[in-house]
Amino acid sequence: MTTTRDTALPGRPPIVDQAAWQAARDELLLREKAHTREGDAIAAARRRLPMVEFDGKAEVVGPDGPVPFLDLFQGRDELVVYKHMWHDGAPHQGQCEGCTTAAWHLKDAVYLNARGVSFAILTTGRWPEVAAFVEFMGYTQPWYSVRDVPSPVGGHMGHLTSFLRDGDRTFLTYSTTDRGNEPINPTFALLDMTPYGRGEAWEDKPEGWPEGGHACWYWRTDVDGDSTWGPTGRPVPQWTRPGATPEDTLGRHGDHH
Repeated sequence: MTTTRDTALPGRPPIVDQAAWQAARDELLLREKAHTREGDAIAAARRRLPMVEFDGKAEVVGPDGPVPFLDLFQGRDELVVYKHMWHDGAPHQGQCEGCTTAAWHLKDAVYLNARGVSFAILTTGRWPEVAAFVEFMGYTQPWYSVRDVPSPVGGHMGHLTSFLRDGDRTFLTYSTTDRGNEPINPTFALLDMTPYGRGEAWEDKPEGWPEGGHACWYWRTDVDGDSTWGPTGRPVPQWTRPGATPEDTLGRHGDHH
């Protein structure tokens, strides 16, 4: 095995030949396979969680006005929703950065639909504000306002939640939040495969690697693409949308963050 240290890469992992790299890669693969098997076991336990029955006739508001929650199943037996946080009265760039990231990634649910699963995004915003935001962002999935609708249809936002339908009966089966939402965002998994990872300060990385920033530092950028939480930043996808305007129009709304 040939191992060298390159002074141009201080603190970086050792540089080795292909055989040595493959041996190290194979060793890590054993841990990755164990991680996958544990994930399968957790998914099996998730399928066995008890369910909560609720009133599927509760009305939510979408582009066609009030409809019963049952309609979100679109005739299928299963439904997954993402509950998007909302700041009343905020400009488009003032809405939740993390939820914007989640909602952006699933632009087509055709593979879910093929498995008999529908998808929708729920939020507590007033429908006229929500509709304008959805149009600006170019979202293609169905959105609904669940303002004043009790849990599990409404309730706390920022959750990924699953439901089951049996005729006209509806059941809550699973819900998760925070890092549990990451399956909807494959960008995170891809970044985890890169040398520098997510670029976040909390990550365990080799000595000398870039330190990284706040866990959400790359969610907002200014007009030049520089990450910032300041008044010139907006959620990253918004720069590609119709109506993205000069930086002096940007910034968050009041104390929303």
